[in-house]
Amino acid sequence: MSRSMRLYGGKLSGHSHRVELLLGLLSLPYELIPMPPADRKTPAFLAMNPFGQIPVIDDDGVIVADSNAILIYLAKRYDEKRTWLPEGPVEAAAVQRWLSVAAGQLAYGPAAARLGAVFKLPVDQSQAAEIAGRLFNVMDSYLAKRSFLAADHPTVADLACYSYTRAAPEGGIALSSHPNIVAWLERLEALPKFQRMPDPPAG
Repeated sequence: MSRSMRLYGGKLSGHSHRVELLLGLLSLPYELIPMPPADRKTPAFLAMNPFGQIPVIDDDGVIVADSNAILIYLAKRYDEKRTWLPEGPVEAAAVQRWLSVAAGQLAYGPAAARLGAVFKLPVDQSQAAEIAGRLFNVMDSYLAKRSFLAADHPTVADLACYSYTRAAPEGGIALSSHPNIVAWLERLEALPKFQRMPDPPAG
């Protein structure tokens, strides 16, 4: 990198936070450029991501949009040890499975519930809670037998699923009945240079 990477995102966005997590864990310098909703409709931003969604990174002219795609890009380009994105077929398939969960059940469950509760967006809270409940039951049983989601060490799969899982209580989704998920969150938070997503302002 000839200069610090630019991350167009937001401190309260779980999608943006998962990218910040990997940037920090890889010790990559970056500049966070806050992008409130109105700014995501500007021609300049839409030229980077026509869907008008955060996050987007500009890595010295290389533009990558979508949080999971950015995780793959960063791991492929900057993780020389290949730990965050394992290349073995079993581990790689497991990573992809949980990236799909992050874009599916996690987005439509805990993340959607948080959007409704914290940001007052129109969300079917009961449906989001039902999806979250099923997801967390599966995750908790899965994590009863392993420490991390896709390998015997943390990968981008864990980072993709961390932020909205940790923030689930903000959307009214309790984690107290899922001790294996709580233990997994704590293992991730114990990693050097790990930073939690800020709490939303009261009210």
